[in-house]
Amino acid sequence: MFNFFLKSYRSGLLEFSGSIVETEFDPEGEEGKFCFRQVENGDIKRNNSIKTRHPNILKGVIVGKRSWGLWVDQWSDGICDWTFTEEEILGEFQKRNIQIPEPLLKDFYNRIDKKKMIRNQKYFDMLNKDKTQEVKENDLDDYSEFLGSGGMWV
Repeated sequence: MFNFFLKSYRSGLLEFSGSIVETEFDPEGEEGKFCFRQVENGDIKRNNSIKTRHPNILKGVIVGKRSWGLWVDQWSDGICDWTFTEEEILGEFQKRNIQIPEPLLKDFYNRIDKKKMIRNQKYFDMLNKDKTQEVKENDLDDYSEFLGSGGMWV
């Protein structure tokens, strides 16, 4: 996973996480992989500056990991909205010769499936409401956001 996040960060795929990561060079500090484990275990708090012998590598891995969570959520929204396809997203990693680890790929597909189920359930609920109740002109306004967004509630 460490190498995946680092490669993804360096290639520009996962370089925005929405949070600031501060690292400092310390010749007496720990190695980047060890510091990453400390961050993952909660030994190093989120907003603290991290002193390490490998500040650039550590920053890349942390930003890459945080970016994955952010972008998987955004990509799954876009796929459910038919804005783009799974193949387009995964193709970007393949172009850069980056193999996504199995647990992360499984998370990617699970989020897409979950969002599709939610979208479909809302659509079916809308259809069932229309069958069981008389549809009034004002009711259509309730669904305009749903229909206008490609099937996802805005």
